[in-house]
Amino acid sequence: MQDPMKQKEFTSRLQHVVGEDGVILNPVDQEFYVNDWLGKAHGRTVAVVRPRNTAEVSAIMRLCHQSQTPVVPQGGNTGMSGGATPDMRGAQVVLSLSRMKRIHEVDPVNNTLTADAGVILADIQKSARDVGRYFPLSLGAEGSCTIGGNLATNAGGTGVLRYGNTRDLTLGLEVVLPDGRIWNGLRGLRKDNTGYDLKDLFIGSEGSLGIITGVVLKLFAAPAGRISAWVGAQQLSHVVTLLNRLQSTCGPRLSAFEMMCAPSLALVTQFLDGHASPLQNSYPYYALIELADTNMAGLQEMLQDALSSAIEDNLIDDCVVAMSEAQSLAMWRLREGISMAQVKAGKAVKHDIALPISSLATFVKEADQTVFNSFPDLPIINFGHIGDGNLHYNVLLPLDVAPTHYKEITTELNKRIHDLVAQFNGSISAEHGVGTLRRDELRRYKSSVEMDLLISIKRALDPNQIMNPGKLL
Repeated sequence: MQDPMKQKEFTSRLQHVVGEDGVILNPVDQEFYVNDWLGKAHGRTVAVVRPRNTAEVSAIMRLCHQSQTPVVPQGGNTGMSGGATPDMRGAQVVLSLSRMKRIHEVDPVNNTLTADAGVILADIQKSARDVGRYFPLSLGAEGSCTIGGNLATNAGGTGVLRYGNTRDLTLGLEVVLPDGRIWNGLRGLRKDNTGYDLKDLFIGSEGSLGIITGVVLKLFAAPAGRISAWVGAQQLSHVVTLLNRLQSTCGPRLSAFEMMCAPSLALVTQFLDGHASPLQNSYPYYALIELADTNMAGLQEMLQDALSSAIEDNLIDDCVVAMSEAQSLAMWRLREGISMAQVKAGKAVKHDIALPISSLATFVKEADQTVFNSFPDLPIINFGHIGDGNLHYNVLLPLDVAPTHYKEITTELNKRIHDLVAQFNGSISAEHGVGTLRRDELRRYKSSVEMDLLISIKRALDPNQIMNPGKLL
């Protein structure tokens, strides 16, 4: 849309739909919406439009459909793959759902919560707590990410081991299609065999098929409390064996199992104030374990007995069980601080990957050797949600690395690590999405049949290709 007169008419029509305060035209005021929070993806836009309800989203999409204007849907703009950033041509509209913040219903009997897509994740969690229920999706960005963005990327987080990804936590959706039609699938049903499960098309689609505007989420009984423990081990294979043992002895009470290597913990204690290892000695690997239940009776003894047995069997070398909520929170701050510590320490070449849990130890051994062979001086920052097979396998470069050198190393390492992931039947994007970051790599690792199916679905729902173009596919 290069014609100034047509652009002025278009933005005027947008203002008619959402009001002048709902359209941002000033480039300075658009800054937040056209740059990702990592500072890696940058773009320009015709306008940032902020609807207040589904009817306004529908009217915007009809207008964009008629004018063939590309649309970039955006939630809290906390993504890490460039999926919510417009390109540099300045021809795309950013459609922000940040003003759609209503929680419509919390039903503790049906164990469901119905909300707009722009509701902040932390507010979803609080609304569940207010009625004695629990919504288990938990992310580092939960104070600013939106539930719509979580759905669009099928976000994971620390609770996947017990509760599943966002897809598993969703019963119904409301979606505005590229031509402005509204599909109302806001049904709080756990059984519905009346055709294709349409919601699963849109969950994880990264805004490439339509705009999620509403959701019905599953709620759960609120845990009475949690018990956390920190363990140190010599080998990753021992950590995996411990996970398997805890799953057998603790069952569904095992709610989280996080892993980090020694350099990951060292980054946090070095670059973030007020963080210290719970153990006196250092070990190659650490695990943060959490048990939770609606009945706390015997929970601490169960965890202590399991860890004592693991020490006797030489699976772990040391452990500490949190004796207070403050100690538990301190352990979680260590795990959650890794990403921020990386930013302060250097520039990370990131790999958000998923593997069969049984293959994790062998994969890491081969990946470590692969990195060492080419870049023996670069530290490997390996951490993740080992309970569901999701690793954040990163390689840290110095802060002052030249941009061209960083790009060259990133390209080489991505190919080597992702090729290895493919050999182990893993995924090159576990929870951050594809966006623009992994889009070109997707064709390398997807079969031609799978790519044909994905492209066919895209063409069927978005024949004019106006939904988040250049992302995912």
